[in-house]
Amino acid sequence: MNDIPQGAGLRVEGLSLGYDARRVIEGLDLSLPAGCVTAILGPNGCGKSTLLHALARLRPPLAGRITLEGRALASFPPRALAQKLAILPQAPLAPPGIRVADLVRRGRAPWRGLLQPWSAADATACDAAIAAVGLGPQAGDPVDALSGGQRQRAWIALVLAQSTPFLLLDEPTTWLDLAHQIEILSLLRRLNRERGITVVSVLHDLNLAARYSDRLVLLGREGLIAEGSPEAVMTEANLARAFGLAARVLPDPVSGTPMVCPL
Repeated sequence: MNDIPQGAGLRVEGLSLGYDARRVIEGLDLSLPAGCVTAILGPNGCGKSTLLHALARLRPPLAGRITLEGRALASFPPRALAQKLAILPQAPLAPPGIRVADLVRRGRAPWRGLLQPWSAADATACDAAIAAVGLGPQAGDPVDALSGGQRQRAWIALVLAQSTPFLLLDEPTTWLDLAHQIEILSLLRRLNRERGITVVSVLHDLNLAARYSDRLVLLGREGLIAEGSPEAVMTEANLARAFGLAARVLPDPVSGTPMVCPL
């Protein structure tokens, strides 16, 4: 992950985003390298989810541009973009009664024509995705009968079945207890390490973000505060700028990564 080709990954140049006349992000320059696990952090309302939606081309920029692997994001046909990049939104809703295997099958849509029959490649991709998240025994179960952690793994299986090199997740651990948060973040890091999938997530827990991410992007009301390694970003001065938070940053006794202790 240290030898990232020039132009690889996602790049943001002079990006401005907003709603109607209100600008949430103004003139943002940012690099999200391929092959890394990156967490986007910041206070409520600073534009984290808005940025993620723009990276998935779900929200058009007011100014600036985004590139994917050196190519303008706006230039990708929809199907071609869906073969490159998958997004898991906050709190996705499954149709009532749908089973895990049927939910995951929906991830194959970008690879299938309108009348194209289900193929062996589709079946293999879905089976591999379900196995990767450890839901093989629950493949025939209704999604709404699963625990919170299992449901989130089912949704991750759907985007894995999409077979994209880039995965964007909007608050994938929200509403989960601590054990399930660790389960999901460990899974995402394992998928990155084993498959080279680039993972970009919006997260709220600073300590878990520092432990499970290669890079952090810290946003504040004034825009980008810092980006880089957890050690470079998670400093007392940066936390004060972003959150107005007085804290000490100490080494995590388990992982050695930065650990925030509010005062």
